[in-house]
Amino acid sequence: MIAIFKKELWAYFGNWSAWLILAAFSLIGTLFLFFFDNDFNLFFIGTASLQSYFVLVPWLLMFIIPALAMKTLAEEEQNSTLRWLFSQPLKISDIILGKFFSVFLVGILCLLPSLIYFYTVYILGIPEGNIDLGMTFGSYLGLILLIASFSALGILASSWSKNQIMAYLSGVFLCFILYFGIQQLASYKLLGGADYFLQNLGFYQHYIGFSRGLVDSKDLAYFLLVIGLSLYLSKFFVEKKK
Repeated sequence: MIAIFKKELWAYFGNWSAWLILAAFSLIGTLFLFFFDNDFNLFFIGTASLQSYFVLVPWLLMFIIPALAMKTLAEEEQNSTLRWLFSQPLKISDIILGKFFSVFLVGILCLLPSLIYFYTVYILGIPEGNIDLGMTFGSYLGLILLIASFSALGILASSWSKNQIMAYLSGVFLCFILYFGIQQLASYKLLGGADYFLQNLGFYQHYIGFSRGLVDSKDLAYFLLVIGLSLYLSKFFVEKKK
């Protein structure tokens, strides 16, 4: 697993792909939070809070994480190097986990510029430091779990796809449906009492709990279940190609 992890990280950082993604993510976040005239702008909100950042970031990650994950397995099959991997003394699970953790790590690195945002809000608060630390750190935990879930879904999409374009589109679709689509469908209240259970099938309802500073074991278990199931299905699809 470690060998695959290092190989994937070198593939990201050995060229400009990861650096460009990190730079683009940082630039977009900065423009929305400090310069653009929109509901996410921290100066327009008037409170010492990063909640607008935690609302914005999942939408950015929804497109960035599948872009990172699309090549992990689809490119291997497209370039006929997947058979070479099969011939190595590696378990399928090692291949899946190595690629998953590499995507996950790059996703986590995307959050590093937000520490500057946090410091800025902390300093600008009246009085200084007037920021809800429990809510902020809970939101960060929710984002980390969301990145892991998006990464696992991206790996899953790449495992069943034969080319990177299909892997990317499938990954974005899965992330969108699970984060926003299910929640939006439940909001129409078409199923009566079943809408509550429908809401809990999606990411949003569980992520929003963390963004309020509420770390619930049920929400944590939900994300871990999604990650585990996605990686298991990825292993299943890769084994079918062996």
